[in-house]
Amino acid sequence: MNRILVLVASVVLVAACSKEEDVAPPAELVDFEPLVRIDRVWSAGTKGGDDVLRLGLRPALDGDRAYVAGHGGDVQALEIATGRVAWRADTKLELSGGPTVGEGIVVVGGTGGDLVALDAATGSERWRVATGGEVLAPPAVAGGLVVVRTVDGRLRALRVADGVEAWAYEQPVPRLTLRGNGSPVVDGDMVIAGLDNGKVVSLSLTTGELLWSTTVAPSQGRTEIERLVDIDSPVRVVGDDIFVVGYQGRIAMLARDTGQLWWGRDLSSNRGLAVDGDTIYVTTADSSVVALRRRDGTPVWSQDAMLRRGLTAPALAGDTLVVGDFEGYVHWLDAATGQMLARGKTGGGRISNPPVVAGELLLLQTDSGDVQAWRAQARATG
Repeated sequence: MNRILVLVASVVLVAACSKEEDVAPPAELVDFEPLVRIDRVWSAGTKGGDDVLRLGLRPALDGDRAYVAGHGGDVQALEIATGRVAWRADTKLELSGGPTVGEGIVVVGGTGGDLVALDAATGSERWRVATGGEVLAPPAVAGGLVVVRTVDGRLRALRVADGVEAWAYEQPVPRLTLRGNGSPVVDGDMVIAGLDNGKVVSLSLTTGELLWSTTVAPSQGRTEIERLVDIDSPVRVVGDDIFVVGYQGRIAMLARDTGQLWWGRDLSSNRGLAVDGDTIYVTTADSSVVALRRRDGTPVWSQDAMLRRGLTAPALAGDTLVVGDFEGYVHWLDAATGQMLARGKTGGGRISNPPVVAGELLLLQTDSGDVQAWRAQARATG
């Protein structure tokens, strides 16, 4: 029943957002003189895509390989430098979350709730498990376990060796939620995850025992839509601090060991954030890109040239930030000032998930299944 409610809620939310966009359309892109030279190095394709559903499919890196998955069911191992296919496997599923690579396996999840583990070296299937809930985010792999979050409000840990469940943790799902989940994050002996009810929980990696729970964004308002407080992007753990942002809620810094709230600031995002040095970078719900001071959340700069363009979470690539948008454009920004540096067009439709930095290359996957590698050259002078 919860699953049905989530799907119905997604339709209602899309309708509501469409009405808002009729009043305020996506910002038109303005030409500018690029300050960084960008080049497409290679491109590859996956089997099938989906330009309607927002899927949690993005490249995963291990050594000199990138692992990618398509909505049509295929998983591929690609050479990062050239895009050459090392192996390809067909799971015969509608994939919606992953891949994740670690401890010798590549893990992907599907819309029907199946989780599949493949051998990272060969692509042969190791095991397949029905989780009972749609998988919309890449799982985490660490400590001999695969930790996956599903839309039914559960976090499950499965053994890497055979897929047998080691533990499960569940919290009730609100009647109305956004379509999407943030990946669980494993840090040492802890699993940390944001939930659809605006809470962040920390669990023991080995037992699933609840260590602490903190409400980042309390649900409030008269309507179900007003009470949406989903945390649909992964938390970021930096040393002893955790950074988290939620939809119609707050961006906050928590203590890793206790969950104590150090500071919070009103900000809405269902896309996510990045942290580097003394600065936090966030893509807001209306596609403004903002930089905040890490120690207290004080604003540093804001870039509003791409409002309502459905931007991804920012990816940090050296001294630049990179985001994708709903038309398949990729935007490079100066991390220090927010200035627009360059723009490229994938030609492959909407980009829902943030780019992945692979050394000097930037890998991204469009919702239609195209995978591309880009390189940014040194900044132009004179």
